[in-house]
Amino acid sequence: MGQQEKVTTSLAGAVSEEIDASLAPVDAELERRYPGDPGTRQPVHTVYVPGDVFAADTVGTWGDRALASLDEHAPDAASFAAALGLCDDLAEPVYSRVRAKLEREPVEDLRVDFEDGYGPRPDTEEDETAGRAARLIAQAYRDGTAAPYMGIRMKCMEAPVRARGIRTLDIFLTGLIEAGGLPGGLLLTLPKVTYPEQVTAMVRLLEAFEKAHGLDAGRIGFEIQIETSQAILAADGTATVARMIQAAEGRATGLHYGTFDYSACLGVSAAYQAGDHPAADHAKAVMQVAAAGTGVRVCDGSTNVLPVGPAEKVHAAWRLHYGLTRRALARAYYQGWDMHPGHLPTRYAAVFAFYREGFEQAAARLARYANRAGGDVMDEPATAKALSGYLLRGLDCGALDIGEVARLTGLTRADLEGYASPRRGDLTASGS
Repeated sequence: MGQQEKVTTSLAGAVSEEIDASLAPVDAELERRYPGDPGTRQPVHTVYVPGDVFAADTVGTWGDRALASLDEHAPDAASFAAALGLCDDLAEPVYSRVRAKLEREPVEDLRVDFEDGYGPRPDTEEDETAGRAARLIAQAYRDGTAAPYMGIRMKCMEAPVRARGIRTLDIFLTGLIEAGGLPGGLLLTLPKVTYPEQVTAMVRLLEAFEKAHGLDAGRIGFEIQIETSQAILAADGTATVARMIQAAEGRATGLHYGTFDYSACLGVSAAYQAGDHPAADHAKAVMQVAAAGTGVRVCDGSTNVLPVGPAEKVHAAWRLHYGLTRRALARAYYQGWDMHPGHLPTRYAAVFAFYREGFEQAAARLARYANRAGGDVMDEPATAKALSGYLLRGLDCGALDIGEVARLTGLTRADLEGYASPRRGDLTASGS
């Protein structure tokens, strides 16, 4: 090997040291504000069930009702594919996986609703319902019948219902503690947030509860529901939702878009209130940018068109829901609301089709990247991160099997997680 040429520089080492010192606060701020995705499973949906309706068998009942809807309106892969417009190659794998999912894990995330879906009740009734919800959820986690994630949506922090919301949350969380402790899948939703100070109030409330029960600081997180115009754009022209994430002091786990409250707030006529309205697209785009890199996930809203009635109405509602879900997935909104058991078949059909139709191409691109092989696309570390995240989400929901992913990529799940969660500076490197 020949003699290496001498490399010369012009700047003294002190210059680099001075720059390091000057940017140290920025480095710390980046690390604090933008820690990146937590790498945990994100449910593909959230199911809302009114507090007075929630029962011990709710998860199983939703699965049974969804299967019954399939049996009645799409009893085989061909009829289901025809109703949704699925291509022949996807018909059987999607249909079989949908049925298996509805039998094994029909609901990924369930929220017992004490807000719009529950309505005003006597205090004694809501007290009892909140305590019952805690007991039923605790029992479900003990006996293995719980959804992976469960919790409540309390009333908001606005003055007329603030005390009621705080009391309901206190009863619910206290009930879980008394029943054995907070489950790992606990999720809470704070609705109709308009000002960052309301988020701060929720943080102080949870801090007080943790202190009262000797819990680790920061143990309890919550989702922020975006349902008002002021949550997107403040009076001073700033993006309120970005300030809300910071006001949560690391406790925010998600931003949930409320389709109908937000649309009504902007004066959108009822007939046009939908997840694909331009007003909805704008709000979710602002949410997405505000949440990027913070570890806070964005959740799409729901459709109020229910798949009930004769076959033609059910199929029309299925196509609408399927199309909205696919549209959201393409826009990187990997979670949405489901309001009826009949939405479960199309939720999972859309999710499974999304991951299965792009699976082989994503696996091949990631394999080439991992092996430093060439191809017709030159991918960078950031793209490898996206490809790995895509495959991991497909695995988590049941659209993909680890065996087929390993066969096409030559990678283990640990390998995928490594590519999906590089540290910030590593995205400029050539990969590992």
